[in-house]
Amino acid sequence: MEDEAVQTEPLTKQDFEALARFRFGLRTYLRFSEEAVRSAGLTPQQYQLLLALKGFPGRDWASVRELADRLLLRHHSVVELISRAQKQDLVHRGAHPSDGRAVRVMLTPQGERVLARLVALHRDELRRMDTAILPPVWDSAPQPDAPSPHDATRNGAVPPHHRGDLGGELI
Repeated sequence: MEDEAVQTEPLTKQDFEALARFRFGLRTYLRFSEEAVRSAGLTPQQYQLLLALKGFPGRDWASVRELADRLLLRHHSVVELISRAQKQDLVHRGAHPSDGRAVRVMLTPQGERVLARLVALHRDELRRMDTAILPPVWDSAPQPDAPSPHDATRNGAVPPHHRGDLGGELI
């Protein structure tokens, strides 16, 4: 299959360096996260499950289907993940309020405590890393109606992708 991407300008050495630096920052953060989570007795997937539950928009529970979407996993994989987390008293299942076929998954008090400790560690690590995981700024100028994520950072604001919602990734 031919490459259908249109490249308007050649890539520079700085482009490659910027992307490599960004990927290194991501890998460094993910390594930190994995070690922190494992030292707390969880797997990275369990941490992602707990974070997806607590961070679900508008409520403190989610259905299995919603969790599968957030975690980018198949339904049956999420069911197994929930079962393992339930055995550790991290989550519990309940009746869905409006769909008798669906299951509502919620954090237990133990899950809340473990998650709060881990999220505090992750927040502190992100603060320590500062700009190490900001996406690269490419040489081409952004569109006038699309501000650079770095513009918000310069003004002290937190870009949307740094507000803790990265689709369930280890944060």
